[in-house]
Amino acid sequence: MEISDILSDLDRQHDPLSGDFDSGLPSGEADLQSLTRAWVNERGTLELLPWPKNNLIERITTRIKHQIETIERMTGDEDPKTNFSLIIIQTEVERWKFLMRSFLRARIAKIDKHALYYLQEVEQGEREGVGEGRMSDIEKAYATRHQELLAAHFGDSFLAGFPQHLRGLDDRIQGEMVGGPDGEAGVFVRGLGGNGSVDEGQEGGLIVKGRGRDEDGEVEVRRGEVAVARWGDVKEMVEGGMLELV
Repeated sequence: MEISDILSDLDRQHDPLSGDFDSGLPSGEADLQSLTRAWVNERGTLELLPWPKNNLIERITTRIKHQIETIERMTGDEDPKTNFSLIIIQTEVERWKFLMRSFLRARIAKIDKHALYYLQEVEQGEREGVGEGRMSDIEKAYATRHQELLAAHFGDSFLAGFPQHLRGLDDRIQGEMVGGPDGEAGVFVRGLGGNGSVDEGQEGGLIVKGRGRDEDGEVEVRRGEVAVARWGDVKEMVEGGMLELV
């Protein structure tokens, strides 16, 4: 039997990119594309991006779990066709696992660097009644515990020797003490097409307004075109799905 025959006969229920593993959910291919875009965007900017919507990460975790169970059932089968199919499935699952690990590690690194900043943002969102936040529930718990350990370490190391009113890590009396990510950092973005919610140029190109050293300006970014801009100038378009980072 030719390799092409084995590939064509590969049972679709074993393929992470096959049709829905549950009725009504996006296909595996759509989920993989969404995860890849979220991964690239997360690694392309210094700021923590909003947690993916529509239970994307939870759904992908379930897909990976199902495929691992399939691999365990197929392991030990001496049929050459089954063994080859098993290699294909294992390779594909490892790709999904790599994207997931790299995506989550990039987010954890940002939380570690600016934990208090993001926790304050979460508190403000809760006061304003914002439903969807920047962090997942697990990330909120991680950031809270991280900040508690950091505050305890600082207290034991040197803050205990300061007057009580100088021991806070979020003092705003003399200005904003809590630092956040650099919104002026440069990023590379690719146009994905307009959706009518922002300024659009000819042929559906997005109008990106930028702040220069001498004067402000704007540039039209058509679908597929790549541009360089300050993160603060394109943040809303990236989060809105009109631009993607590269």
